[in-house]
Amino acid sequence: MLHKNLIAGEWVSGNASANINPSNTNEVIGEYVQASAEDTKQAIVAAKAALPSWSLSPILDRHALLKKAGDEIIARKEELGRLLAREEGKTLPEAIGEVTRAGQIFDFFAGEVLRLSGEILPSVRPNIGVEITREPVGVVGIITPWNFPIAIPAWKIAPALAYGNTIVLKPADLVPGSAWALVDILHRAGAPAGVVNLVMGRGSVVGQTLLDSPDVNAITFTGSVGTGKRVALASVEHNRKFQLEMGGKNPFVVLDDADLSVAVEAAANSSFFSTGQRCTASSRLIVTEGIHDRFVSALSERLKGLVVDDALKAGTHIGPVVDASQLKQDADYIDIGRGEGAKLAFGGTRLERETPGFYLQPALFTEATNQMRIAREEIFGPVAAVIRVKDYDEALAVANDTNFGLSSGIATTSLKHATHFKRNSEAGMVMVNLPTAGVDFHVPFGGRKGSSYGPREQGRYAAEFYTTVKTAYTLA
Repeated sequence: MLHKNLIAGEWVSGNASANINPSNTNEVIGEYVQASAEDTKQAIVAAKAALPSWSLSPILDRHALLKKAGDEIIARKEELGRLLAREEGKTLPEAIGEVTRAGQIFDFFAGEVLRLSGEILPSVRPNIGVEITREPVGVVGIITPWNFPIAIPAWKIAPALAYGNTIVLKPADLVPGSAWALVDILHRAGAPAGVVNLVMGRGSVVGQTLLDSPDVNAITFTGSVGTGKRVALASVEHNRKFQLEMGGKNPFVVLDDADLSVAVEAAANSSFFSTGQRCTASSRLIVTEGIHDRFVSALSERLKGLVVDDALKAGTHIGPVVDASQLKQDADYIDIGRGEGAKLAFGGTRLERETPGFYLQPALFTEATNQMRIAREEIFGPVAAVIRVKDYDEALAVANDTNFGLSSGIATTSLKHATHFKRNSEAGMVMVNLPTAGVDFHVPFGGRKGSSYGPREQGRYAAEFYTTVKTAYTLA
């Protein structure tokens, strides 16, 4: 089936490329049209033309659209989860969970539409009333990554539409299927022509056209640090609002007093599930010396029991890496770690399975230092490094010694240390005795330092990005 782009309410054809299953590279999931620069410009024109009507649309119309879309996503979670697992390599249970989350996000923002509010305040001057309201920011360009191909588009699209914006979505070129299915749901749910536009294709063509357009009023981006900087520079040029979610080098601290089984399970989940392809993954395991050897031994045993195989197979814990390029990057970093003097305590080898795919055994380094490249640079694969430290104070210092600040975690039974860590960890999200990668859809998501820029995503905090504030004065 040829999957076309949606522009001004019409499905638009063009040259297509194949969507390949990383669990079985012989399987083509579908053909997806690659938008041209001109297609992208037309999508921006359509979004701009639809904005005046949609921005003033009745709130029940917006509520109905989001609620209907969310309901269909949940009803089709098994089918959509299977599609996601096939195109991204996430295990089927993880994929179904991600689809469910996308549906919950639409349901949440359907509710938010009915809770839109402002403020009425007295002026410091007599006989004057003051109203503070939020209005749509305008045409929103949405650029999403490949690692969460339906959840991240959902958590950007849903608030954008809820607050009365129109959108142009450019999903990752590597995983267009889930985004196409989501846009198709919104289209059939009754999104007016031009309100939702889909332009699949190369970042150098589609993404650059979005960045170059003065008619795009805001851009929300999740992806690499390098591309995020380009989004920022282009947005400053056009004086547009921009929001960036980029990399992470997230620490997970294990203290001597930790419950070993809790620490091991949280570390394994943080570092290796979803093939480590999460910006919230923990690739630095900072372990105090009293528990270090027991933790490494127990975690190695846990890794031996993890099954790496086809994402759709029952019993698979870790699917393939997303593509050949990412697999090479992971392998290169494993070589770098060895070269830097870290000890490869477990895994790191390429695996062969029944079908040709990008399978990699999880890699665990020990005897790493926080100055090694494997501890400084985001690998974005199933590779983690254990860093031995003396005590809590050193663990906190090492955890904060990074250019990133998205998520962090600690395993401890000490209320004192847990409380101190929550307050002093330089990260946007902190987990105590939990994986660094598990987050809820109704609360703020985001980090600091080189990980994030701009207002937080998700929950009610999304209004900070997708709206602009207006203050109106009236003489009584």
